[in-house]
Amino acid sequence: MSNVRWTADELKLAFYLYCQLPFGRLHKGNPDIIRLANRLGRTSSSVAMKLVNFASLDPAITGTGRKGLSGASKLDRAIWEQFQNDWQSLVDECSVLLATSDDVSTTDDPNVAEAAADYFGETREAQVRIRIRQSFFRKAVLASYGAKCCMSGLSEPRLLLASHIVPWRVDEANRLNPANGLCLSALHDRAFDQGLIALSDEFTVMVSDRLKGRADSFAQSTLVAIEGNEIVLPERFAPDGGLVRWHRENVFVG
Repeated sequence: MSNVRWTADELKLAFYLYCQLPFGRLHKGNPDIIRLANRLGRTSSSVAMKLVNFASLDPAITGTGRKGLSGASKLDRAIWEQFQNDWQSLVDECSVLLATSDDVSTTDDPNVAEAAADYFGETREAQVRIRIRQSFFRKAVLASYGAKCCMSGLSEPRLLLASHIVPWRVDEANRLNPANGLCLSALHDRAFDQGLIALSDEFTVMVSDRLKGRADSFAQSTLVAIEGNEIVLPERFAPDGGLVRWHRENVFVG
């Protein structure tokens, strides 16, 4: 079936996977690509090629001199454009197409489960949907940052979080937007969430006076010491400047 024209639903699933994989893992031997190929009845080579087609449309990839394949179709472009500003529809549609929650990780944000009662209702289906959405967000953010904290360089996955720049409860439109995410260690995530650290417009770390004034050697060495450092920017989905500014103006304790 690998020579059969791709359908819109197949392309949605391919794009969904593309967003969750680092550029360097878009190859036919990747287990995630093999899994999707088996589901679609295509070869892993054809799925990998389609993901690299999407890379050719990604300015974050082409802007660094890397190139995908040049064979992106009109429908590839339409799928790309459709979901750039509607991440929730992408995740929800693909979760229905996949019809499974086997690959869902636990939510990063402890407030998400609490918010579920207001946002969806307290049904099991709603909880599964939230976990699917959070799983996509986590994978997309961690893949973009090479699974390393952008402030400390920590790479232990069990200590990494996909942190929302603008909190989940505040901005419905950007809940699943990977550009509303930072890959942070659990410590830096908590400090960012509490407004003890923030980012400048140049993506350098800002530290609250509340931390700088504390006689706490651990806080001084792990948080205060990184003030002025540039974060390591992601391969894709660079932090949205407007969202970074919102956090600085509304959350940061200056």
